[in-house]
Amino acid sequence: MAGELHYTAGEALGAQACEAGVLYPLDVEVGSFDSGIAVTWQDGTAAHIPYLWLRHNCDCDECVVRQTGEKRLLISAVDADLKPWQVSVEGVANDAALAIEWPGGHRTLYPVRDLRQLLHPSRRPLQHWNGTFQPRSFAFYDFLQDDRTAAAFIAEFLATGACLLVEGPTEPDSLEALAPRLGPVREVLFERIHNVEVNPWGYNIAHTAEDVPPHNDMVSYAWPPSVQALHMLANDCEGGESGIVDGFAVLERLRLEQPAMFDVLRTVPVPFRQFDADNETHAFGTTVEVDGNGELRLLRFSNQLMQRVPLYEPRLFEFYAAYQELARRMLDPGARARFRLAAGEVLIIAAHRVLHARYPITSVGRRHLQDAYFDHDNVRNHLTLLRRQRRIEADDGGAGSWETARIG
Repeated sequence: MAGELHYTAGEALGAQACEAGVLYPLDVEVGSFDSGIAVTWQDGTAAHIPYLWLRHNCDCDECVVRQTGEKRLLISAVDADLKPWQVSVEGVANDAALAIEWPGGHRTLYPVRDLRQLLHPSRRPLQHWNGTFQPRSFAFYDFLQDDRTAAAFIAEFLATGACLLVEGPTEPDSLEALAPRLGPVREVLFERIHNVEVNPWGYNIAHTAEDVPPHNDMVSYAWPPSVQALHMLANDCEGGESGIVDGFAVLERLRLEQPAMFDVLRTVPVPFRQFDADNETHAFGTTVEVDGNGELRLLRFSNQLMQRVPLYEPRLFEFYAAYQELARRMLDPGARARFRLAAGEVLIIAAHRVLHARYPITSVGRRHLQDAYFDHDNVRNHLTLLRRQRRIEADDGGAGSWETARIG
């Protein structure tokens, strides 16, 4: 409360905050509500900051393990009704800081520019696409050996969800070589590196010559792999072209045009199962998952692995109407980019976002593809590492921070 706090300059404290070369007069209204303070900028930007947040995020040596940068202060050790006894603004322009004196003598400083940056997400929007899209190509060995090429690849991958590595090897298990850039292989059952060939004893449709409709893999896992690398070793058959669909683009359009259907797909759990003679995976998951901000984070779509939705599901009629509409849009030829993978090429996709497909194989020529899985977090964080270690310039790989980027 204002009457319980000490001021250093009347009822409002003035300072200057600098953002992108523009100065904004800053007013800090102390005690404007019981549990926190209000900060407003000249352009109308405002933040209400809880006292508990201010205390928990103190960056002093007492509250942070300086060696590791991790929090030492436990929020449970702070009184629930904690209030500062004095708040002031120190310095001007880029050096302005919110200074907070807590009961017991503890002192916290917050640079004003840091508070401003925390008002908006730092992630860049995804670049959606349709059937006219062609994934950007990067040379396989340049990607492995040159940091700037790797940064450009990762930035493109994070934005579009699909990239090609070309002029690569044709030896089996070469996907292991991608680990320094993509992180370790995410192991699943059904082989660490999966061989996809026409095989009369194969356990799924990819081992036949039939059309494989758009889908994402391993949706029978509670958390499916988020990156998939598909490496063509030989492609001498007729047919068998590859296809990809931007599932998030399709979903965003569905959410805009049919919000009730989107909500059904987001809330009705669906069973998925994959198995062979030695393995069994089974998961219940919604077709669509969103994060706490409502941003898309996972699509589960596999005609092959989807099982019967239980008859006890109260929204069964609504679900099937929504699922049929989603399938119609996902299978629309206008949504699917089509191309042919040559031997030595690797298609890498954000597997929670991008569906992949294969057109029918129409001749007996050899077609041998291997695929493996990786984790989106590891790919994204490699770009952060390249910048932090100054192996690339801060803006290499595109402007903006990907540290809080959505899984795409």
